[in-house]
Amino acid sequence: MLRALAIIGIVAAAGAALAQMPWREYEGQEYNNFPAPADAMVKSEFVFARLMYPSGGGRGGFGGRGGFGRRGFADWRQGRTDWTNDYPRADRHLLVALRRLTRVDARSVEQPVNLDDGDDVYNWPFLYMVRAGNAGLTDEQTVKLRDYIARGGFLVGDDIWGINEWANFRETIERVLPGKTPNEIPDDDPVFHVAFDLTKRYQISGQWSLRSGVPYLNGGIDPHWRGVWDEKKSRLIVSAWMNNDTGDSWEWADVPEYPERYSALGIRIVVNHIVYAMSH
Repeated sequence: MLRALAIIGIVAAAGAALAQMPWREYEGQEYNNFPAPADAMVKSEFVFARLMYPSGGGRGGFGGRGGFGRRGFADWRQGRTDWTNDYPRADRHLLVALRRLTRVDARSVEQPVNLDDGDDVYNWPFLYMVRAGNAGLTDEQTVKLRDYIARGGFLVGDDIWGINEWANFRETIERVLPGKTPNEIPDDDPVFHVAFDLTKRYQISGQWSLRSGVPYLNGGIDPHWRGVWDEKKSRLIVSAWMNNDTGDSWEWADVPEYPERYSALGIRIVVNHIVYAMSH
């Protein structure tokens, strides 16, 4: 928690042009009416931030304006595209678990964060990017994300399936952090041990696997947890969860038909990352 407060303080002192954006909610790919908890607006020390982005791959996909949502073409700035996958149900369930399993003072609702909203991203030291292999950041967004990480922000990319999605995410990270590429995170890295010991990991499949009977997508048979470290190679700054649907493990954690083993690992993985990001 001290790290979160310190980062916010440093960023504010650096001259943020805009005040922190208020909480806002968008229509998701799967949900358009998911009531917020009664304590949604209670102030807290930690907020789970979800990155908004243009879909499509390349430099801004579809002109940097949209992507394909569940009702056809949609403006990513209004929701319903890739960044809203599992949203907001996954986030709300995760935050319940984070409150129960740690002493992190977490807000009960997530924060959608748009890199185009002035300096707002600097208010949120932990940033989650779902369906990250489909992102198409503009040049301006790429520069903003680079600066965010340089100032101490932590980025997680999740739900990246198969070699094509991985290639796009890797290209995105190499644009954001020139000269760096994600590599396998070793089992003894602190991110796997700060709250739970997670040396023994396995693929986290989504709820869709219950229908298909296949535990992976796009040929992504083997799970990977890859990362990028800072210049001193002492702190993880980007973590990529490849061939895993970690968001689904939070979203469906309350459904008896969904395997408990997926939610058990998926929740522990993100708790470790949040505690790591706030303490390293």
